[in-house]
Amino acid sequence: MTGGVNVVALAVFALFFLLVTVMGFLAARWRKSGDEHTLDEWGLGGRSFGTWITWFLLGGDVYTAYTFVAVPAAIYAAGAAGFFAVPYTILVYPLIFTFLPRLWSVCHRHGYVTTADFVRGRFGSKGLSLAVAFTGILATMPYIALQLVGIQAVLDVLGVGGGENTNWFVKDLPLLIAFGVLAAYTYSSGLRAPAMIAFVKDALIYVVIVVAIIYIPIKLGGFDHVFAQASQKYAAAGAGGLLPPAGGRWTYATLALGSAMAMFMYPHSITATLSSRSREVIRRSTTVMPLYTLMLGLLALLGFMAIAAGVKVTNGQLAIPQLFEDMFPSWFAGVAFAAIGIGALVPAAIMSIAAANLFTRNIYKDFIRPDATPQQETKVSKLVSLLVKVGALVFVLTMDKTVAINFQLLGGIWILQTFPALVGGLFTRWFHRWALLAGWAVGMVYGTLAAYGVSSPTQEHFGGSSAAIPGIGRTGYIGLTACVLNVALTVVLTFVLKAAKAPEGIDATAPGDYTADAAETEAVSASAFRPGASPAPNPS
Repeated sequence: MTGGVNVVALAVFALFFLLVTVMGFLAARWRKSGDEHTLDEWGLGGRSFGTWITWFLLGGDVYTAYTFVAVPAAIYAAGAAGFFAVPYTILVYPLIFTFLPRLWSVCHRHGYVTTADFVRGRFGSKGLSLAVAFTGILATMPYIALQLVGIQAVLDVLGVGGGENTNWFVKDLPLLIAFGVLAAYTYSSGLRAPAMIAFVKDALIYVVIVVAIIYIPIKLGGFDHVFAQASQKYAAAGAGGLLPPAGGRWTYATLALGSAMAMFMYPHSITATLSSRSREVIRRSTTVMPLYTLMLGLLALLGFMAIAAGVKVTNGQLAIPQLFEDMFPSWFAGVAFAAIGIGALVPAAIMSIAAANLFTRNIYKDFIRPDATPQQETKVSKLVSLLVKVGALVFVLTMDKTVAINFQLLGGIWILQTFPALVGGLFTRWFHRWALLAGWAVGMVYGTLAAYGVSSPTQEHFGGSSAAIPGIGRTGYIGLTACVLNVALTVVLTFVLKAAKAPEGIDATAPGDYTADAAETEAVSASAFRPGASPAPNPS
């Protein structure tokens, strides 16, 4: 922060924040159909969203305030290694194009709301379903917290809340207000609120990126100067110049691949997927998702620009907000800050809904109250969504921000351990449910302990997400190593358990469920109510 409150930027920021707040509450009446007191309506928007709404919603999921702040901040601090986010978002779209339509079809056919619902139905295992739900909630919590960190970074640069010696309540009051508004309209409108606000969020981000990529280099003397300044800094720091150092390329490659595999394992990504109205909507949305990767590549260049502009911050997460304040006129700095702030509200809302749905469907209904009605499920999910956001807020206000970032690194390692059960289950029933559970447990334990052993200049433990790969002698992404161990153990134990004829559980799905579209699903549902018709399989 350069000193004082930037009144003009703050006014523009507040105006956009007020706009999305009104939109959030109005969203309760948007595209409303059916009984609002069901998880299909509140938690999945009635499963009614078309191609562009789904595209914006998925973009709101994946490209968050933390992306806006952290990707260029990583490049600002560590050099070109921070660009790993660009190749992993290139890798992820062909990957999800193969499995998301299958997941949508089977979930639509059976009324599944969460990935854990699918795993329970596919493998006939509440234990494996509980493991998937627990992992999803655990990995999502620090992710929500980091959205609040993004808002806090903007507020710090705006000069809101006073200095470090200010009374804690006054200092954190703006964040508390933002949290309260987010909690209120999410409770009221469910998934429709972030779906509507995502239009504003993405429009702002695209405008800010396009302006920044043209305006800032002109002020700095052109891209030649920007790259030259960045290269000099990295070379002096031993960070490999404009390319990752040779010794870090295994880390770069495994981090990109592992992150691509993990991205759509997060519950909020699946929630956005299941809200669409047809299988074809998913296919079209994923086809145009690479437009966000183009934006991300341009966004990453802001890290180089912050170096060339001479931005000096003690917390790297403030580098890009500070760059905007230094380089833009105050009114457009307010627009840029609004893009970051709203970029936090959309994913935080979806994440809290997704975590709440996991708790309600796969813990509360499966283990606490199996006879819960749809209305009771929705009520519990609304309450839990509030508790999840309160937990994230406490996390942000009481812990060091570095701890929050390290827990998010752990979140990626953890969520990747659900890949064999979820993606594997979409294509084969060969894996044994007990083998999948054992593989998950080993992956979780190994990943957590390996990350605990990583130190950094500022952290004794959880100082990063890369460590030596056993048996290879190279340094790689811990999450991918843990996933390989997970799959290897799952395969071995599946052979053993099948040979021992261990009970495999009942598969509630059928091959045709994985390719069914909306019209076919509705026809099956209607036939279930005709006289003499056999009831549809009940995954519960």
